[in-house]
Amino acid sequence: MVRPTIQSVPTVARTTAWADYGLIDSGAGRKLERYGRFTVVRPEPQCLWPPRLSEDAWKADAVFDPSGEEDQGRWRFSKPAPETWPLKWREVSFHGRFTAFRHLAFFPEQAGNWEWLDARVRGAGRPLKILNLFGYTGVATLACAAAGAEVTHVDASKKAIGWARENAALSKLDDRPVRWICEDARRYAAREVKRGNLYDGIILDPPKYGRGPEGEVWKLYDDLPGLMAQCAQLLSKDASFLLLNAYAERISGVALATLLADALEGRAGTIDWGELALMEETDDRGVGLSFFARWTS
Repeated sequence: MVRPTIQSVPTVARTTAWADYGLIDSGAGRKLERYGRFTVVRPEPQCLWPPRLSEDAWKADAVFDPSGEEDQGRWRFSKPAPETWPLKWREVSFHGRFTAFRHLAFFPEQAGNWEWLDARVRGAGRPLKILNLFGYTGVATLACAAAGAEVTHVDASKKAIGWARENAALSKLDDRPVRWICEDARRYAAREVKRGNLYDGIILDPPKYGRGPEGEVWKLYDDLPGLMAQCAQLLSKDASFLLLNAYAERISGVALATLLADALEGRAGTIDWGELALMEETDDRGVGLSFFARWTS
């Protein structure tokens, strides 16, 4: 039986600083970051080493206080902060936001995947039809649209869909062929299978736990295998890629690659796998933040 080949050596996709983002320093369980005109301190337990810079250098515009359960907490500001401010990665503009879950409405380490997606779309030699499940605020969607793809963007959060559409307008990409759909990813994928719709590329970046717009419960370890099987049915005969990314302590890149290879049994191609890491601006120290597996035909 034909089966994708899993690369024997993992890849570390290193995200380095760009004009609107940089990891300034890290250590003692924290990250000091630059988001446009704001400096931000956020907790990061895996930063076990000491910081390079003095404590004075860590006096940021915004500090996330992780009191409460899991990721919940609150921001403390040294000066008034707007609700949103503009940021940019290549052709894609988007709003930074101080969310209640320590994130700033995008994940900078994902630039490693955005670069990969941009190269796949531009190198395809034809317009690709892409499905982005769990699309959040749309930076990956807009990176693909800017490169020339037609994208169906699905997320269970009406608020996230609204933010994604705002980002499309900010990027001046709101005239591109993007469909914005607020729905549970599993329900949408199941309907697309029944309708016989096919895609040339699929992006999957599911949370560890989540809820759909009608209260549907998503649990990564329980629900990902079934969704992967649906996605395998949604790939066109000459599909280009499937990108799977996950943030979970007990997952690994090789586990994602194995799941991907099993789901795509009957297809050739290769699967590279590994982790996304943020690299400090002036040092070679990095912080690994998520795991991925990427199939290419």
